[in-house]
Amino acid sequence: MISIQSVSHSYPDSPALSFEDLRIERGEKWLLLGESGSGKTTFLHILTGILMPTQGKVMIHDTDLYKLSSRERDRFRGRNIGLVFQQPHLIKSLTVQENLLIAQSFAGIPKDKKRINEVLSELGILQKKNNYPYELSQGQLQRASIARAVLNKPALIVADEPTSSLDNKNAQIVIDLLIGLSESVSATLVVSTHDDRIKQAFSNEYMLSSTNEFH
Repeated sequence: MISIQSVSHSYPDSPALSFEDLRIERGEKWLLLGESGSGKTTFLHILTGILMPTQGKVMIHDTDLYKLSSRERDRFRGRNIGLVFQQPHLIKSLTVQENLLIAQSFAGIPKDKKRINEVLSELGILQKKNNYPYELSQGQLQRASIARAVLNKPALIVADEPTSSLDNKNAQIVIDLLIGLSESVSATLVVSTHDDRIKQAFSNEYMLSSTNEFH
């Protein structure tokens, strides 16, 4: 279960962004929608422990995210939250497998090459595990990013505009993979998007308006 209570955030010289209370049960799938400037990125950063809100509480299962120290929060995120960014943030000097081994290490989880092979195989890129990021296509890079997000069997998977740079075929493949992999580890899935192509795959939506309110 994930809950957000009385959360708001203020940037210098800008109006406060306020987010209505919400509750999401484990395994549910949600789209986060809203125009530019409505606070989607701020919301995602608060939800995943990257940005401490000015006020409010974020609970992921029994953990009050912002009662943790910064170091504890980083460790918690590594173990419990999988992040898929618009652009894959892989370390360019490391192979795909080495990037995934580091993800396990950062989370304080024993290195497990069998788990890495399992995830890469499910994503259809096992043969690329010893390749460097620059040797992969855009679609393969996105799959490697998804592999890193689901590797540690997180409770929450968050994807920020995961299909914006992909053609129709690859966009559908990525959404199908995110949904399938989130179901395989019983994770909640939250996807932020402007992409009308993927909306039909989700029955739950949160819309951030220009006044930063959920509907």
